[in-house]
Amino acid sequence: MELSSLPQDPAMLMSYINTKLRDVYRSLDDLCDDMHIDKDALTARLAEAGFEYSVEYNKFW
Repeated sequence: MELSSLPQDPAMLMSYINTKLRDVYRSLDDLCDDMHIDKDALTARLAEAGFEYSVEYNKFW
């Protein structure tokens, strides 16, 4: 899945990814592997908006 097919607004993207992480996936690696998303590109895109991933809490904030 291309990042372009995910929500373009950074807050909406963070919410979408966090919902998937909470409800379906045990880790960001699992999500990216299953959804065929480039993890580095996703984390960079969210980092540009000031969000970072917490392994401990399995979410972006």
